[in-house]
Amino acid sequence: MDFESLRHLMAQHAKLIRLLTEDVSPEQARWKPDADRWSILEIINHLYDEEREDFRAHLDVILHKPEEGWGNITPFTWVTERRYNERDLATSVENFLAERRNSLAWLESLGTPDWEAAMAAPWGADISAGDVFASWVIHDQWHIQQLMQMRRAYTIAQVAPYDVRYAGEL
Repeated sequence: MDFESLRHLMAQHAKLIRLLTEDVSPEQARWKPDADRWSILEIINHLYDEEREDFRAHLDVILHKPEEGWGNITPFTWVTERRYNERDLATSVENFLAERRNSLAWLESLGTPDWEAAMAAPWGADISAGDVFASWVIHDQWHIQQLMQMRRAYTIAQVAPYDVRYAGEL
């Protein structure tokens, strides 16, 4: 695993996330195409909480204090419990970006971590530091894709009744 390249990719992800949330109105930030999908605001606040309470925290536990065990997090219930969709988008994006800067600085401070260090995860299998770090990078990409899908779905809703099939397969 090329740690430096992936850490750089995480910095690039932060820039993409910022760009994907620029010029988004409060209406668009809260909009959902259906009840089962998250709004842009919910995605951003999920990223913010995952940055602070999941990936960095769990990686730190595996690398430095495995005796503490895996923390209890509930990211899918946080969306409603923490009322993500009622927050301000600009503030939420800035919160995420500040935490990402903290994460990047923390990752840089690690030196040469033992990516093979592992501990038992609550679902029964062992999880390594490398697994968590690689998943963190991919988690970003999943939500960047989700942000793009939400922007596209919102635009399609705004151009109705016009048909966008001419643009290509969705």
